Amino acid sequence: MADFDISAAAAARIAEIISQQSEPDGMALRVSVLAGGCNGFQYQFKLVREKQDDDHIIEKDGARVFIDPMSFDLLEGAELDFVDKLMGAHFTVNNPNAASSCGCGSSFSLA
Repeated sequence: MADFDISAAAAARIAEIISQQSEPDGMALRVSVLAGGCNGFQYQFKLVREKQDDDHIIEKDGARVFIDPMSFDLLEGAELDFVDKLMGAHFTVNNPNAASSCGCGSSFSLA
């Protein structure tokens, strides 16, 4: 089974965001794949405390990510990264399962 990876930049940004919360204990970033967007699927990123019983838990350098099983199937082999460029900073998913993605990179289609 392929893994889901978190880049060092994404781990650092997740840890930074969580540390800025009023009650950071137990928080994680939930990464989900939802139907929608201009290419059929879109990524959703959300800070949460509650882990679901069947969630996959990925930890790196103090950052925790929860992924539900259905989303994990679409994210196997992918990497969560954090990009900080002149035009803005954002999380991005480098997903080998995506056949194409939209110009903004927030939605994708499968082969």
